[in-house]
Amino acid sequence: MADVPVLLVHGFASSFERNWREPGWVDLLEEEGRQVIAVDLLGHGEADKPTDPQAYAHLEQSVIDRMPSAGQVDAIGFSLGSQLLLRVASQSPGRFRRLVVAGVGENVFTASNSEAVARAIETGDRGEADHEAAGAFVRFAAGSDNDPAALAACMRRPNTPLTEDDLAKVTVPVLVVLGDRDFVGPADRLMKALPSARLASLSGADHFGTPKDFRFVDAALDFIRD
Repeated sequence: MADVPVLLVHGFASSFERNWREPGWVDLLEEEGRQVIAVDLLGHGEADKPTDPQAYAHLEQSVIDRMPSAGQVDAIGFSLGSQLLLRVASQSPGRFRRLVVAGVGENVFTASNSEAVARAIETGDRGEADHEAAGAFVRFAAGSDNDPAALAACMRRPNTPLTEDDLAKVTVPVLVVLGDRDFVGPADRLMKALPSARLASLSGADHFGTPKDFRFVDAALDFIRD
């Protein structure tokens, strides 16, 4: 399906460049003749970086704004990007041909904002983070292309979790990719809620290593070739 563009949506405290171009995703897709649509979520990468949490209340609009005005896309997301893709697909499933969501599982059913993580991002003090994964977010937020105040605001955004009813509307084929050491799992509830989904489990993979895991790359590219 070389005529269908591929939309790539990164995770929290990352960007299109860091999540997709640097690990080689863009080169591989373009070698297959696929048009790549880059998304930098609000507060990330080259997008605007407001510091008011209310500005992020409809973060999925960053995805919608980059979608073609007509026709379908294949879409690949990681972590926060996956959650946003599922939200958009629940509202407009006809805009997607195939959907790959990695780094999501049980967490889609819970609010992802954390005041402890937001404070730790602002101060740069990993000791304030409430778990090991939060410490990793603090480390990523300190990257040279990030604004910690904007990322803290994004973390504090009004956020309503997805529900089984939302996910039942995602009628397109979905590939869920999850490492068996990923803290966001398990994927059982998510898989049960999605009408047409298959699971690719990555043995030994954790959350933050997933974007560079070639098993994820291979599974995703195979899925969107069909």
